[in-house]
Amino acid sequence: MMAAVAWRSLLPVIMISIFMVYEDWVSFPSCKLLPSTTYSPDKHVENVDDSLEDLKVMMVANLLLLGSEAGFVNLYFRDYYMSKFFKKSFQSLNPDMLLVLGDVSAKGSELSRTKWLSVLHQFDNMLGPFLDLPLHVILGDRDVGECSGLCANSVTWIARNFPGLDSSGCGAFEISNISFVSLNAVALLCGNNKLRFDVEKVIERESVGLQMEIEGMDETNNGFGMFSEMSNDFRWRVNAMKSGSGPVLLLHFPLYRSGKTHIWEGSTFKSIIDPSGKVPASAQREGFSGTGPYDLSQTVPPNATEYIFHALKPRIIFSAHTQEFIDHTHPDGTREVTIPAMTWKVRDDPGFIVATFQRNKSAVSVTYCSVARESRILIAYTSAVVLFLFFIVVSNTLEPKGLS
Repeated sequence: MMAAVAWRSLLPVIMISIFMVYEDWVSFPSCKLLPSTTYSPDKHVENVDDSLEDLKVMMVANLLLLGSEAGFVNLYFRDYYMSKFFKKSFQSLNPDMLLVLGDVSAKGSELSRTKWLSVLHQFDNMLGPFLDLPLHVILGDRDVGECSGLCANSVTWIARNFPGLDSSGCGAFEISNISFVSLNAVALLCGNNKLRFDVEKVIERESVGLQMEIEGMDETNNGFGMFSEMSNDFRWRVNAMKSGSGPVLLLHFPLYRSGKTHIWEGSTFKSIIDPSGKVPASAQREGFSGTGPYDLSQTVPPNATEYIFHALKPRIIFSAHTQEFIDHTHPDGTREVTIPAMTWKVRDDPGFIVATFQRNKSAVSVTYCSVARESRILIAYTSAVVLFLFFIVVSNTLEPKGLS
């Protein structure tokens, strides 16, 4: 009888200890280095500072935080685990920088500034140790809304709360000798909108700056008056830069697509070709589409895509919005990696990527990381409760009855 009583008293401690070990184990990401989908020989990069190490950048998207409007399940279950995932990812991967490719807020375009501040506070709490690293955040359609309601003042206020963004929601920076340019892709969907013109100015400024670095000041100045008409909406200077010689491009919407696309299914790549230029229908997950200002298949329009390629000649492109991982090769050989959603709100198996920029090579290695499925965590919780109740019932059944 004494043994039974002792067992019953220890049972809660044993169950809690087991679950704590499980919770810690399941919080670590599972990562896999992906094969390159483009031919990119290891070309040695000249004039590299030998003191520089490879740059490891963790990239996430679509956090869809609710701030003060978060309910009990989101606040104490989903967001709690996402915070643990960030912490364990930081410990296991040791990244040098964090990039967030839009949709920090689930419905930021509808929020007052006071409610936006609660989202920002929740964002800081979720990132934890990443706040000590270089951080760059770009704006998504859920953050700022669609073209019909796009307000320059609101965009400026939101952008001011994230490091490195200008008033139009764009940014440019360099770290470890790697140049990055981020664009407000939502504005590029708009017609005669001031924000779109501001984004075009950013693209043109970065294009001129890159040509000055590569070709030299005198050669660039000689070409300032030369423009090319390549669409009904855009005019730009002739650019003699080679494809892939520009910066790393960051934006929320994927660029218009033609060429070969690889989507992630299970643990393998599936190669598909979709002539529509939009995100392939097979990459859109039923039941997890959510409700945002734009459909998950939305891309940057063809004319704006052509303009970006001509002006910036991006080395590699990282985008988001689709909530899925997609690896796409554009016709000129440029690789575009679309980052999956990092939240259980829209998919059972969230994920992120880690891009490693090697200091003496032109190639960029991409590692896909997945975190625990929500369904498996729920099964573990349910199993623990059922098992605990089972042991209580069994111990009560085996306990000897007292004498009457």
